[in-house]
Amino acid sequence: MTLQERYEEAKRRYAELGVDTDRAIGAAEGIRLSMHCWQGDDVVGFDQKGPLSGGIQTTGNYPYKATTPEQLMQDMDKVLSYVPGHHKINLHASYAIFEEGEWADRNRLEPKHFARWVEYAKAHGLGIDFNPTLFSHPLAADATLSSENEEVRRFWIEHCIACLKITEYFARETDQPSLMNIWIPDGFKDIPADRKGPRARLKNSLDQIISVPYDHDAVYISVESKVFGIGLESMTVGSHEFYMNYAAKNNLLCLIDTGHFHPTENVADKLSSLLLFGDRMALHVSRPVRWDSDHVVLFNDDLRELAQEIVRNDPQRFFIGMDYFDASINRVAAWTNGMRSMEKALLYAELTPNAELARLQEERSFTKLMSLREAVKVMPFGDVWDYYCAKNGVPQETEWFADCEAYEKEIAAVRG
Repeated sequence: MTLQERYEEAKRRYAELGVDTDRAIGAAEGIRLSMHCWQGDDVVGFDQKGPLSGGIQTTGNYPYKATTPEQLMQDMDKVLSYVPGHHKINLHASYAIFEEGEWADRNRLEPKHFARWVEYAKAHGLGIDFNPTLFSHPLAADATLSSENEEVRRFWIEHCIACLKITEYFARETDQPSLMNIWIPDGFKDIPADRKGPRARLKNSLDQIISVPYDHDAVYISVESKVFGIGLESMTVGSHEFYMNYAAKNNLLCLIDTGHFHPTENVADKLSSLLLFGDRMALHVSRPVRWDSDHVVLFNDDLRELAQEIVRNDPQRFFIGMDYFDASINRVAAWTNGMRSMEKALLYAELTPNAELARLQEERSFTKLMSLREAVKVMPFGDVWDYYCAKNGVPQETEWFADCEAYEKEIAAVRG
């Protein structure tokens, strides 16, 4: 059978469940993912020569990682050629690109240091999201926005304010809303004697950052929690409860990272609760193994349930950022598998008879509800996915990896 014939048969079968595959594909095409730049170089960036620090680790020693802006953008080009849909890129401040002989510390970063990223985004029709980088820096050795040292705290406040102006620049230049997400690695390895003091300092720092005027229609600020971190096992200052309340009080977004909670928590369950009290939501999507290990996102049950909640609560209310980094495998392939998995999960959710399932729940027809869910699992999703990829001019499921291997051999392996 040809791909078109396979799709027509899948379309007919889905229609028996009340699902319009053409509508589902159109809806999936309208959801933008934010592709994280840091998978391509193991979160190294371009502004510092020191080690990766702040509770963040990459594991593995696979060769051919990008070491220059040109190489990183080249690898991102390749990934985008494999991923259907229209997307954004997600940058950390540490990926500032300086002209030869130029350098600025993080509290002195300006839009001009990201002009080449704007050029890249415009050339590809991409939006840009942004993250202040409050790690891998000498002044992040102990704490940042919650530091006991006023000078250190002032440095990081200035950094976030500088990033706010850069985010506004991104939104203006790309004509797309931009998210600025704040995450800090502050906390304590052993049992703290004072939890309130550091959190009060963090609150004061955030108050100063968000008091700076900015375009609220173009820029959204989110705050990201973590249950614990490497070297911060006993307490993180920016806990979920702290940020959830701070975001609600100040009309910010409470970003949910799927790896930042206890392994037994159902992260998808959190989305509907938060959206009852806010118009928008921000996500970082990773795959925890035991905990926040940032494994490559796979098309598994957890991801499908997350995508179902996104679709049921209106995907246009979400900023969906990808956040994983694996240095043990081909980085372009890691990027691609994660991005395509998220796209698969969203299309799968759009192909689910959600209204009928909700109706059955309202009627408390739980036997029929369970049976319909099981029927959906054996529908010819793969044929619709391949059609979706072909429609968007990217390789089908079994086609992209051979090209990725050739790219590694012919491009990545011969870089200077």
